[in-house]
Amino acid sequence: MVGWWTRRWRSPVSREATSVPEPTAVRLGAPAPRDLLDGSELLTRAELRALQLDRLRATLRHAYAEVELYRRKFDAAGVEPQDCRGLEDLARFPFTTKADLRDTYPFGMFAVPMDRVRRIHASSGTTGRPTVVGYTDADLSVWADVVARSIRAAGGRPGHKVHIAYGYGLFTGGLGAHYGAERAGCTVIPASGGMTARQVQIIQDFRPEIIMVTPSYMLTLLDEFERQGVDPRTTSLRVGIFGAEPWTEAMRREIEDRLDIHAVDIYGLSEVMGPGVAQECVETKDGLHVWEDHFYPEVVDPISDAVMPDGERGELVFTSLSKEALPVVRYRTRDLTRLLPGTARPAFRRMEKVTGRCDDMIILRGVNVFPSQVEEIVLGVPGVAPHFRLDLTRRGRMDHMTVVVEARPDAPAAQQEEAAHTVAQGVKDAVGVTVEVVVTDPGSLERSVGKIQRIRDLRPS
Repeated sequence: MVGWWTRRWRSPVSREATSVPEPTAVRLGAPAPRDLLDGSELLTRAELRALQLDRLRATLRHAYAEVELYRRKFDAAGVEPQDCRGLEDLARFPFTTKADLRDTYPFGMFAVPMDRVRRIHASSGTTGRPTVVGYTDADLSVWADVVARSIRAAGGRPGHKVHIAYGYGLFTGGLGAHYGAERAGCTVIPASGGMTARQVQIIQDFRPEIIMVTPSYMLTLLDEFERQGVDPRTTSLRVGIFGAEPWTEAMRREIEDRLDIHAVDIYGLSEVMGPGVAQECVETKDGLHVWEDHFYPEVVDPISDAVMPDGERGELVFTSLSKEALPVVRYRTRDLTRLLPGTARPAFRRMEKVTGRCDDMIILRGVNVFPSQVEEIVLGVPGVAPHFRLDLTRRGRMDHMTVVVEARPDAPAAQQEEAAHTVAQGVKDAVGVTVEVVVTDPGSLERSVGKIQRIRDLRPS
């Protein structure tokens, strides 16, 4: 078996694979050496559950004592922290929502005095008041630890250079990845977002082994490599750690084939911590192991709120187990997934790759449509690029959706027409709705340097 660091040649042309061994590299498909794992990664499932219960009880006591909103919610639900005698008792406690954080803006959910808060992050607030989160010294240390653990699980090792193209600032992505990479012993290249041409030059000059970025912006970087006449498969990059937005297996294949790397998923959200809540392991790529020593996951029915058994798909809910500044109890993420047994890290359950959100769902003429469903179809059609947008309009009394997708630069007009028909038929067959498809010129759709917005709602309010 070749090492994981060997370049991924999937080309039909026979070529010798070029390998650049690293001092502490591990074989792809084999478990990471035990001496690279931290103590929690070596726990048994029973030991982990005991740790979770101890930390859960402490979190509930901390939230009830220090946060007025939680006192009101617990009292209204008729529960007290001491009512949690087992992990299953968490289901008796009320949910936390994004609206709770907005209603207590800016610092009403903080559970420590401000003189203990060392950093503040916030969401963009594009759909209302931003959600504001705070971190103590201990919170920042835990955050760096879980991101470092995630980078190791992705194949990163001390001495690797990590190109971070997540945005820096109030968004948690850039700084979360930055301090985690440093904690992992890596060399950080803090590129941030934007200045795409310069990023491509930096990757060529600085030769990082790892890139951390949104998958949609990685596609933008790939387009820029090719625009500059550079084959992306010749770069130094070996691993891409992609997160901050849902992405599909089809997009993974697109990125891996065009860039010749291993593409793995990282999950997080600012209300729970930031990036590093869960991570896909490079040796399996079979879902994201949730770092359950710090974040307790549940999956609930988004309609009935009932807790779903492992293996059933629903809305992901998290309770923090070690956060001081802003503990969250049963935070509704709106992300759709299911929980599965651990594999590469047996103590930690996996969450299936998130490919949709409750609040991203489009109801089109009575049919539920997710952008990820359209993405899977677009990425499988020759002649069109992986850049698309969904325009919602109203024709008469009926909602109408147009899939606007870019042509690939080398696609002839006849292939573009065929691609439009194929995409429309694919959506009809797979999703069950009729849509219009418009194939537009290469480079005509707006590129995202952060989280991509697939939906443009043009319907009358």
